[in-house]
Amino acid sequence: MELGKIKEEYAIVLDFLPNGYPFDSQPSHRKTPIAQAVGLDHFFLLELAPKKEIFLQPYEKIYIGEGKREKIHHIIGKLPVDRLTSTARSELQFVVEDIVKKSPDRFLAFFNRAQPLTTRMHQLELLPGLGKKHMWQILEERKDRDFESFADLKSRVKLMPDPEKVIVRRIMSELTGNEKYKLFAEL
Repeated sequence: MELGKIKEEYAIVLDFLPNGYPFDSQPSHRKTPIAQAVGLDHFFLLELAPKKEIFLQPYEKIYIGEGKREKIHHIIGKLPVDRLTSTARSELQFVVEDIVKKSPDRFLAFFNRAQPLTTRMHQLELLPGLGKKHMWQILEERKDRDFESFADLKSRVKLMPDPEKVIVRRIMSELTGNEKYKLFAEL
């Protein structure tokens, strides 16, 4: 999926509507199946049109990149969070948690490479539950060596909240459009 220069290669299905949207006023024989999904790399919320006779399952990882797609006919477009079905909305946090859990290196890199945004604000301070004290401790600790795991981060930074949960909360906040700065979710 290309939006500007940013592309998604894979997405995780949040909800599959084999008979289209229930609020769609078209006759049932004209409705097309719809899948709602979240992009694996940039957390785009997407509306997808599956190929005929394809049934998708929630949590299924599907290819949506440039090459031959086995299950997706085309990408309809981006979805605002308020257009997600109630099922998709309720599954979103679980899927985001799973993505963070399965690719910790990607999110540890944020703690190891985060930079100041302005002279008074640092990217680390944008994470919920992290203030100036945590920021300074993280910056001091990473001078010696990079953090190797979430457990390593938590053990080296005093009173550090659970880094996985902090990242998930930040991503969810970005997806709802409540954040000025985007750290993880491209919208």
